Amino acid sequence: MSHYSISPLTFGNLNTYSIHDRHSKVTVDDFATPLRPGMLVSELVKCLPGQLMGIDFPEFICRTAEAFKADKPILLGMGAHVIKVGLNPILIGLMQRGILSGIALNGAGIIHDAEIAMAGRTSEEVADVLGAGAFGAARETGEILNQAIVMGANEGLGIGESVGKVLNDNNFPHNDQSLLAMAYRLHIPVTVHVAMGTDIIHIHPGADGAAIGKAGHQDFRLFCTLVSSLQQGVYLNVGSAVLLPEVFLKALTVVRNLGFEVKQFTTANFDFIRHYRPATNVVHRPNLEGGKGYNFTGHHELMLPLMAAALLDAIDKA
Repeated sequence: MSHYSISPLTFGNLNTYSIHDRHSKVTVDDFATPLRPGMLVSELVKCLPGQLMGIDFPEFICRTAEAFKADKPILLGMGAHVIKVGLNPILIGLMQRGILSGIALNGAGIIHDAEIAMAGRTSEEVADVLGAGAFGAARETGEILNQAIVMGANEGLGIGESVGKVLNDNNFPHNDQSLLAMAYRLHIPVTVHVAMGTDIIHIHPGADGAAIGKAGHQDFRLFCTLVSSLQQGVYLNVGSAVLLPEVFLKALTVVRNLGFEVKQFTTANFDFIRHYRPATNVVHRPNLEGGKGYNFTGHHELMLPLMAAALLDAIDKA
């Protein structure tokens, strides 16, 4: 016998109701449709369950395809990890189709992209070289990029355009795999947004702080021009947890302050972890007065090809 002074509650008089009279959030009508071999991506998307991302993802693809059909801008802000996992060809394909109107990168983006163009390889093993103080000391990377930035500052160009120009002028063997080189050929603006000291080229002797600041500010102003035309368009943030969400929010407030109507548009954040800044500065705050934001969690090397394939199918079927 228990020596507690209390007894377990009995449930004999619990009021119940019929499941048939109760509202339910999930029904078999929301279930996924069975898959079959050889399906198109658009058919796969239609088979998704009518729950959570199964609703949001097709809706986002539809809104993005409609923006493209209406000749509205689709802008991409991205971190360098997207390049490191091998997705340049996917993005270059979207540029060649005229789907991407502009790209914003952080400073690491130009490093990995330029190394791909120059050598077809990038991303050193930091733990192997940090102890010797050799991390980031690749000579060609520092020389080419710092020279490009100084040249751009002298000619009134931003970092993105300067690097794209220098890559093409040097006719590097893998330029066809470079976002910056291909964007320059296609006349698609690439802006680069730098935090001083975060990038390996800042430790090289050719680094010029004044040039980086001047060319970087030119790119911020150019990015603001891109954002000023975003009404009814789409902004994607892929793999940038802090820097580009902050840059985007500042650009948005600038263009609204200057009188541009940028309130009805679509935003989406793609990353493998949900972070505060993208959720707040990309998905939520910009859409308080209209539009809609989405947050998709998953690995870039899976989610971005899926998104691109679904978008191409939606556009081609339009």
